[in-house]
Amino acid sequence: MRIVAILASYNERRFIGGCLDHLHAQGVETYLIDNCSEDETVAIAERRLGNGLIGVERFPRDGVYDWRALLRRKEQLASALDADWLIHADPDEIRLPPPGGETLAESLRAVDREGYNAVNFFELTFVPTREAPDHDHPDFQRTLRTYYPFCPQSQHKIAAWKATAAPAPSIAADGGHRVDFPGRRTYGVSFPMKHYLFLSVPHAVEKYVRRSYAAAEVESGWHGWRARVEEADIRLPSESELRVLRSDEDLDCSEPRRCHIIDEAIGRGRPARAGAVQ
Repeated sequence: MRIVAILASYNERRFIGGCLDHLHAQGVETYLIDNCSEDETVAIAERRLGNGLIGVERFPRDGVYDWRALLRRKEQLASALDADWLIHADPDEIRLPPPGGETLAESLRAVDREGYNAVNFFELTFVPTREAPDHDHPDFQRTLRTYYPFCPQSQHKIAAWKATAAPAPSIAADGGHRVDFPGRRTYGVSFPMKHYLFLSVPHAVEKYVRRSYAAAEVESGWHGWRARVEEADIRLPSESELRVLRSDEDLDCSEPRRCHIIDEAIGRGRPARAGAVQ
């Protein structure tokens, strides 16, 4: 069974190599859409062509982050790529098999054998703390171990699905959160997903504050706090407010937050409406 992740990137030099290597080790191939990165993202990725990475394409940017256009391109690729299962993924995510599963690929094969055609991922959001504020280095997965479970709505990340000839799946309609198609049968156990929101305050400023978002998407409620955050809003939590990773087999999904810590710090801590990109 062939599993392909469709990945979109923009200035993801910190994450792209580790993400591609992880997916490859998990038995998943990757197709990369790069949104005109200005850093070493593409060069780092291209070193992995033929070793898990099956293709790289450049996608025009036109000065703004047009998430809807990228998602529509993912929809096109989902219909064109030769794959049995597909995963909609981002470079700052590490997707894992459920506890007891050997690899992501083997776990998806088991889901397929049981007759399901979609999988939800449960997000565990990793952020720095006041006690340990800087993890902006290649070994961040070892040092950044503080996290919180995040789930603003039920089955927030239905992002893996069995490829079908027709009709094409909808990815853009829900802002990339939940892939939808007729006859979707989502597996009853969510797979864990580690999401590295940012590695330091300067990284958060670079990643969110300095990014220009498509006006129509912001007006529609997409991007949430990301589109309004300012540098002064980025206040790190104390380690005592978070959970500490012991192992990937022991991630704690209980009592998830309904909004991100940054959103709470801004003073507008409220669940985003359905469809808003969290």
